[in-house]
Amino acid sequence: MSIRPVILSGGAGTRLWPLSRRLFPKQLLPLASAKPLIVETALRLTGPDFAPPIVVCNQDHRFIIAEQLREAGIEAARIVLEPVGRNTAPAAALGALLALDEDPAARILVLPSDHAIGAPDRFLRAVTHAAAAAQAGHLVTFGITPTGPETGYGYIRPGAVLSNLVGCHPVERFIEKPDLATATQFLDDGGYLWNSGMFLFGAQAYVEALEELAPEIVSAVRKAIDGGDTDLDFFRPDGDAFSASPSDSIDYAVMEKTDRAAVVPADMDWSDIGSWASLWRHDAANADANGNVAIGEIIADQTTGSYLRSEGPLIAAHGLRDMIVVATADAVLVVNRDDAEAVKGLVDSIEQSGRDEHESHVRVHRPWGWYQSVDTGAGFQVKRLFVKPGARLSLQYHHRRAEHWVVVAGTARVTRDDEVVTLTTNQSTYISAGTRHRLENPGSEPLYVVEVQSGDYLGEDDIVRIDDDFARD
Repeated sequence: MSIRPVILSGGAGTRLWPLSRRLFPKQLLPLASAKPLIVETALRLTGPDFAPPIVVCNQDHRFIIAEQLREAGIEAARIVLEPVGRNTAPAAALGALLALDEDPAARILVLPSDHAIGAPDRFLRAVTHAAAAAQAGHLVTFGITPTGPETGYGYIRPGAVLSNLVGCHPVERFIEKPDLATATQFLDDGGYLWNSGMFLFGAQAYVEALEELAPEIVSAVRKAIDGGDTDLDFFRPDGDAFSASPSDSIDYAVMEKTDRAAVVPADMDWSDIGSWASLWRHDAANADANGNVAIGEIIADQTTGSYLRSEGPLIAAHGLRDMIVVATADAVLVVNRDDAEAVKGLVDSIEQSGRDEHESHVRVHRPWGWYQSVDTGAGFQVKRLFVKPGARLSLQYHHRRAEHWVVVAGTARVTRDDEVVTLTTNQSTYISAGTRHRLENPGSEPLYVVEVQSGDYLGEDDIVRIDDDFARD
């Protein structure tokens, strides 16, 4: 009997700004390897023991996630669009109820999409132990062997090994995030585990636990599924019904209240990649002799214990100690490594100031490709567009801006009202305000276009879509 992974991908990852943005958060980034975190998560769960995953995600990320999974060869994933964030208990309930629709005996493996696991063989061994316990009716979490007095995680005190269940223990006690003195005492005492936030349940057992302990959650999620519909390759639960669910975590809603909680201890080289400090620890094996992790164009001297990362511009550092410095095309973060949790507050300040660096990168991904702002000023904006082979933008018009397109590589098919023309490298066209238009790539090679916009308003909300392959408004 296979296990159905339920991958939760709803977070914005603000503590990893400026790399992580609301429209392109950390789980979509290659932070722990050459592959995005969500792809690494899904690839761990392939083979005869696993059914195709259910991915519960923010609707703004749906096309990026679908494309990343497709490129990784994971094409049977079911992608569920969470209408609004309601924490992990309702999100997991979506996965459980949908899995039960297909298999009344389904077991679900609930995983965040942003964890790194350096020892996948030990992870799979722990899953095997947890699956046996779930089959016996237990609600299983995975406990991580602590490597230090970490105050950012909850802790679990396991009991003796459960009878006839190898590697699985009843949970004696859950402890919320402790202060440093308490965490140090736990480490000295031994026998405590970090609470990983990963779970394995019988889907029916989880639903029954919710019915007993948090009935408002399961009632709202059932209504959301019953009122949901299919949007292209995605399932959309009803937004009003789902919004009525209380917001609660699996730990608070179920695990800390049930008498069926069990834990499988695991030493799997695990990290939740929750902050720049945790990423520095994750990459410690690649640090230089001074304890610095340097990624990108970096020159550093008399600098120790720091995480230095550039996505473009050169970082030149002198005399830094235990610092985080991260540079992207449009923002630079400088923060003490021990105060890395403060990044979330900085992101809140950026949003409150009316800026948009918290929202998206200079390069903005779309289902047809991406666009990147090159220059902007009063009454004009210059963008670079990439259109995938066979893809096309929506048929649209603008009220207040005109556009001039120059093809720099590839072949473009351009619709202007009733006229359709084909343009090749170094050819161009002009789209006046109010003209119905569409850009598409009919070829097998990438299409690159420079777009010059002009007008008294250039916002992305001045787009009126007439027809769209991706069912966007």
